[in-house]
This record gives sequence, structure tokens and C-alpha cells, in this order.
Amino acid sequence: MTAALINPPTERPGSSHTSMDSRGILKAFPKRKKIHTNPSSKALAKIPKREDGEEAGEWLSSVRAHVVPTGIGRARAELFEKQIVQHGGHICPAHAPGVTHIVVDEGMDCERALRLLRLPWLPPGAQLVKSAWLSSCLQERRLVDTAGFSIFIPKRYLDQAQLSKADQDSSTPPGASEAQLRTALSPSPPRTRPVSPSWRAEEVASLQAQPGSGGETSDGEETQVGAADLEALISGRYPTPLEGDGEPSPAPEGLDKWVCAQPSSQKATNYNRHITEKLEVLAKAYSVQGDKWRALGYAKAINALKSFHKPVTSYQEAFSISGIGKRMAEKIVEILESGHLRKLDHISESVPVLELFSNIWGAGTKTAQMWYHQGFRNLEDIRNQASLTTQQAIGLKHYDDFLDRMPREEAAEIEQTVREAAQAFNPGLLCMACGSYRRGKATCGDVDVLVTHPDGRSHQGIFSRLLDSLRQREKDTDLERARSPSK
Repeated sequence: MTAALINPPTERPGSSHTSMDSRGILKAFPKRKKIHTNPSSKALAKIPKREDGEEAGEWLSSVRAHVVPTGIGRARAELFEKQIVQHGGHICPAHAPGVTHIVVDEGMDCERALRLLRLPWLPPGAQLVKSAWLSSCLQERRLVDTAGFSIFIPKRYLDQAQLSKADQDSSTPPGASEAQLRTALSPSPPRTRPVSPSWRAEEVASLQAQPGSGGETSDGEETQVGAADLEALISGRYPTPLEGDGEPSPAPEGLDKWVCAQPSSQKATNYNRHITEKLEVLAKAYSVQGDKWRALGYAKAINALKSFHKPVTSYQEAFSISGIGKRMAEKIVEILESGHLRKLDHISESVPVLELFSNIWGAGTKTAQMWYHQGFRNLEDIRNQASLTTQQAIGLKHYDDFLDRMPREEAAEIEQTVREAAQAFNPGLLCMACGSYRRGKATCGDVDVLVTHPDGRSHQGIFSRLLDSLRQREKDTDLERARSPSK
């Protein structure tokens, strides 16, 4: 079922590397190597660099693939693409000559896949395969046969050459062809498999392509994209760490679900607020400077700490939490021992200004940095000197309003307003507020309203008409207020 999602588009943050100047967090102290007693058994040994010719990464050299992110997810699809290229394969458009595999989500059928790709039929020589096939290839580190992973292709979606081949294949014994059809149409069973530590360690080394040695960035910060991320790439969800001797007590049952399936009330108690508050300052600083990898690493650690079922008290306990690496655990220990984090003393003076600018609706990290380099230092400079888009002008005009989180009651009123406007066009339309409102938050930063129809079609084309109706309603309200001096 397709749907229209009402949410104002915002500029996506760009990526840039933090350097030792006014735009970055200054490194004012040398790198220390801490030695911990009884280090956790979860630590991965360093993997020696492979010599030339030892690289066994060409086993996908015959693959020219296109990954359809719908259903798989953009981040997971990008990781798939990186792994394909790393192991000798090629990424190309679905309509490119010579494409061999089109990788789609497990639940997608041929008709929907071709509709998303805007293709009338399957390209010659291409196979439509489930993402589980690529996961299996990465797990076994070889090109796996697509039998059992292929998606059934009706004849009307094959070109003339493929039809001839299909006719030739039809001469195979009836039992075999029926078995192949059942295999293609039946959903693949859940793949439960152990992952060997050596394989996980090799994939850590292959994924961490940031500058520096040992998978670390130039100043010793971990990007936190490691084995767990690759496991999520292959399985579609983060693995639950196994319990062992010396591990902290198990978390309450139910915390290993998808994050979106957890109500906000389940995570109401943050036992590590004294730690997460300081890490959030650094995460925000890296984010507004466009250093998305460090910001991502801190965000993962912060969420892991917020979800942890008890206060963290030691290095071993911090390092045992999924999503927290060695250096993040060291920072947590520093906060536990001193109540402070030294890096907070060396945040660049540009950070508050960049945060101020990036809070303007319609302005992202790159725009904020551009304004800073143009010499602007406050909102008055932006208002008087900057060249603004229509969206940014609205964001500047209502700057404080956009920063204030609205109560649930106000979000419910917005949902009802959108519902009334939508059902004026079609009474069968369904409207639902999503995001933080649906998760039960007491306040909301914005309201995401999903508009759809049970038949999967009747909501199409409603988006622009609904927006025009809402804009007209806002103009009528402003006019009414202007005519009423008491309001």
C-alpha cells in the first residue's frame, strides 16, 4: 500500500571531516592508551593487513547489481552496495546493459519491483533476487546460487529473448518445473545462523574505511560502524549479545524488539542521564559541523545507554553494551570518575553559531556552514544579509515557534485539521499522526500525518490539493485574526 506523507522537506546534512581549525573540535591533549585490568572478552584482536594478492575480495567480480532500497532501507542498501564493490562487483542502474542481478526486499513481487524501477519488463540477462541472497553471499564469502532466492517472473514481464529461453526451459520434466515454481513463490524461511568471530573481525576491518589505523579516525575517535552494523545488514536487525561470565545482568524481556515497536513509556527511565547529557553535547557539536560518522557513533552510544536497564558503573560493563566501543567506554569511565569530559572544554566557538543557524527550518548543516564562512554570526545577520529560500524565510520568521515542542493536545488538533481537510475530498481517506505522537510522547517537535486509503489507490493525487486546502485555511484564519483586534 502506497501512501502520502505530509512532512516539510528539509535539507539533508552534508558530510565533512573535522580538522584542527575553528570549524572543528580542537585536540588539545595527546592520545592516551589506557590499560584496563580484566579486559572484556568481547574485544576483537587486531587483524593484520593483507598483503597484495592475498585479498580474497574478487568473488563478486561477475556481478553487476542494482539494489532497490524500498523495503530494504536506504542505509542498509548503501552498505550492500559498498560490500558488492569491495568484493569485486559493480553497481549499475537497473536498465544498464549487462546488469546481472536486481536485489529487492524479501516481500516484494515482480510487478511492484518493475513499477518502482519504471521498467516495462525485466532487462535481458537480469535476475530478480531477494536481499537474502546477497546476505547469504556475504555470510559465506562466495557467489551463492540464486536458486531459492529468485522472485517469480510472469511471462508478460519478459522480453522476446527471455520468452524463448523460458519456452526452452518449459521442456524440463513437469515435476522439476513445479518444484522450481513453488520454491520461487514460497517465502524464504528465517535464516538462523551463528557468525564466527573471525569472520566478524574481518568484516569490521573491511567496513572501517575511515582515515587512521585500526579502524579509527585521525584523532582516535571510533566511527562505531562495525560488526554489529554488518550483522544488521545481513539479518535486517541488530543481534542480541550472548550472556557470559562476567557480563551484566540480562535486560528485561522485550527490549530486543525493533526500536519503532517500543513505546516511549518503556524507555521512560534513563538510568545514565549524567552520562548521556554530556555525550549529547558532543554529538550535537559533531552533527552541526557535518561530521556525520562521529555524530552517528555518539548517537548509537547515547541510545544504548538510555535503553540500558541499570546505571553503568565500570569500563567492562560499558564496553559490554552493544553499540559502545573501547574509546566510548573510556569516555564513559572518565565521566564516572571525574563527573566531567575533557573534550567538552575544547569545543570550537563556531559550534553554537552553527547550531543556531541549523535550527532554522529549511537550513541544514551545509547552509549553516556557508553562512558562517560568509561572516554571519546571529539571526539578525541572516535576516538582513543572507539570501533565503521561501522555506528558510518562513523558518526564520517562526524560529522560536519551531523550536518549542508542542503538547500532545495540539498535535491531536493538527491531526484532526488534516483529517477534516482530506475527507472533504474523499470521506474514505484515513489520516494518522505518526512519529513521536504515535509513540506516546508527551510533547512533539512536529507532526507527521500519514494519509492513505484502504484500497491502496484512492489517495493518489491528493497531496497537492490537500496542501492547497490547508494553506487556504491558514490564510482565512490569519485574515480573521486581523479583523478581530481582541485576538
